[in-house]
Amino acid sequence: MNRRTPILRALQGAVALLSVAAMGQAWAATWVYVSNADSQEISVLELDRAEGVLKPVQTLNVGGTVMPMAVSPDKRVLYAALRSQPFRVVSMSIDAATGKLQKLGEAPLADSMANIDLDASGKWLFAASYQGGKISVNAIGKDGAVGPIQQLVQTGPNAHAVHADANNRFVLATSLGGDNVSSWRFDADKGLLAANDPPLTMSTAKSGPRHFVWDKAQRHVYLLNELDASLHVYAWDAARGALKLEQSTTTLPPGFTGKPWAADLHLTPDGRYLYASERTSSTLSAFKVDAASGQLQPLGQTPTEKGPRGFAIDSSGRYLIAAGQESHGISLYPIDSATGALGKPSRITAGKNPNWIEIVDAP
Repeated sequence: MNRRTPILRALQGAVALLSVAAMGQAWAATWVYVSNADSQEISVLELDRAEGVLKPVQTLNVGGTVMPMAVSPDKRVLYAALRSQPFRVVSMSIDAATGKLQKLGEAPLADSMANIDLDASGKWLFAASYQGGKISVNAIGKDGAVGPIQQLVQTGPNAHAVHADANNRFVLATSLGGDNVSSWRFDADKGLLAANDPPLTMSTAKSGPRHFVWDKAQRHVYLLNELDASLHVYAWDAARGALKLEQSTTTLPPGFTGKPWAADLHLTPDGRYLYASERTSSTLSAFKVDAASGQLQPLGQTPTEKGPRGFAIDSSGRYLIAAGQESHGISLYPIDSATGALGKPSRITAGKNPNWIEIVDAP
């Protein structure tokens, strides 16, 4: 018997195991969820990275004007806020194998909510009311379903976005009508907010603070203003929960003469590029992020779906998916990792008034 045979067999077995692992990684599915407000449904799509296309999986009717959505930290539950009465949030389990949604339950919301999000523990749901100028906290049960309203606090007029920092110590909320960002201390054990000191960071007059994101290192906050389409870069003081303005730029295309109407912004997972949408021009603006300072270098605009209220970037940083409220379509753009440029998109029809996108990788 050849003494090398056992060694060869062991090597072949190891190679086979590695091949299976690699195939498993390659075959791991990615699910895309799109809320369609006017058709009162959520579109479930599969992102095929190899082909660069979106494939329909499911259309789920939710019985209300569905808009903002959020995903649990463990990627097992999708939450969707309904902005038609009765105002409520729908909790849906995500089938990791198929991406399909199954309703877990509904819970009341304090108002029509423009934004929802979860804290880092997944035990609390935050919501911001544009009409009511308030933010709220709902408890989330062990089964992942949202429960009763825990707390309701007034903010400035037209609250628009509310998110907790990565340390789960502070919560920020924008006031579009008050031109400010409020800072709140967060008790993650009790699910309670208390005004921070300082309580407010003022933005430019009549700028309309809308959406914001932290960078992964929690060193900077990027704030998009709806009414003048400006984009602010703030230094984030993680110890105090405070913001300091460092840079202001614009998301408007050169020669723009219409009424600004900025909507959404997102960073790539590696933090190298930031993108923002503007609805009047129906464009996506790209920016290169300086790794040391966090400041932005404009890279130009790309035409996109008409009325791009919401978009998202996948976890690989290879694709950007944009929804057009007025075109009722979804565009999938490849991202050039070397330049941040958006390539030629593939397109799929959505429901009526698609406005929010969440992306989930199967475990």
